[in-house]
Amino acid sequence: MSLRTTPPYRADHVGSLLRPSSLLDARADHAAGRIDAAELRAREDAAIRDVVAMQKEVGLRSATDGELRRASWHMDFIYQLDGITKAPGDLKVQFHNAEGDIEFTPAAMHVDGKLGVSETIFGEDFAFLRSTVADVAPGLTPKLTIPSPSMVHYRGGRASIDESVYPDMDAFWADLTAAYAEQVRRLGDAGCTYLQFDDTSLAYLNDPEQRRHVAEIGGDAEHQHEAYIKHINEALSGRPEGMAITTHMCRGNFRSSWVAEGGYDFVAEALFNELEVDGFFMEWDDARSGGFEPLRFVPKGKVVVLGLVTTKRGELETADALKRRIEEAARYVDLDQLCLSPQCGFSSTLEGNALTYDQEVAKLRRVVEVAEDIWGS
Repeated sequence: MSLRTTPPYRADHVGSLLRPSSLLDARADHAAGRIDAAELRAREDAAIRDVVAMQKEVGLRSATDGELRRASWHMDFIYQLDGITKAPGDLKVQFHNAEGDIEFTPAAMHVDGKLGVSETIFGEDFAFLRSTVADVAPGLTPKLTIPSPSMVHYRGGRASIDESVYPDMDAFWADLTAAYAEQVRRLGDAGCTYLQFDDTSLAYLNDPEQRRHVAEIGGDAEHQHEAYIKHINEALSGRPEGMAITTHMCRGNFRSSWVAEGGYDFVAEALFNELEVDGFFMEWDDARSGGFEPLRFVPKGKVVVLGLVTTKRGELETADALKRRIEEAARYVDLDQLCLSPQCGFSSTLEGNALTYDQEVAKLRRVVEVAEDIWGS
């Protein structure tokens, strides 16, 4: 098997990492006015240095900042786009787990102005990550994760977009993808060579219940994934040479709970053949994700990162079980087109999933160990 010298790597991870208690305390102190923004950022800087060093120590070849500065994997980015404001009230999203249901209530959003990107979103954060990697983890590739354009549209649909600003949805999408294209260009100028678009919608739309919701809010449930793929491609049309682009799909990740279920069958053919990215991070940690049969649509030249290690529970997967599942996936696509990762981030929101730091590290280390056994070190 060949080694991979460009992202995604044989052993990789999605992005977010558990927030240390010291950082959660700092956030609380800042919210209460006990420390100022500069002190909060200094504490975030220290925590990021620690998690970058950890990623180097376990043997990963890329490093993120763990999304430690964010409260949410997507809304912290979306609210910084020109033309988007927090709307009164909250969104209500039902998440499920083995014990029952919990409700996630992020602030709602409203598109009430022309979309754009005045300043590079997460630009300073990436600059710090890049310098930290060079300092404490030389040789690793700094990776930035941002939500895909689909996430600006998916939950609210037409109702979240002011018709006086965008009476025509084509104009909305043109401005949104242009803003993203500008963001991608600026990140390239800042030295970003590994960028990931996180997109839960492309996994959610496999679930008939989610497609029913899309239809209820006026969307085209049968073809919305195709439209999203088209718009992501528009956002990436001018991507800088040498920038690797991946996407990550999951069915929801909040305090070890999920939203949707179902295999990738509904979106797979369009997803693998039309979405112009270098790699697909996809969750396959339990039966909710279906089988590996959709991998038969993966064309030559595309890479799938198998999310076989769960971030929702602390129990450590055995190396033998992971190898058996990789062998099973390789029945549908060449083994050389596969990589390994956890199925999602460990902390898509600041609350984090129900496992410990030591369990998180052990899972990342297991990903590296298994990948080295299969593809070489």
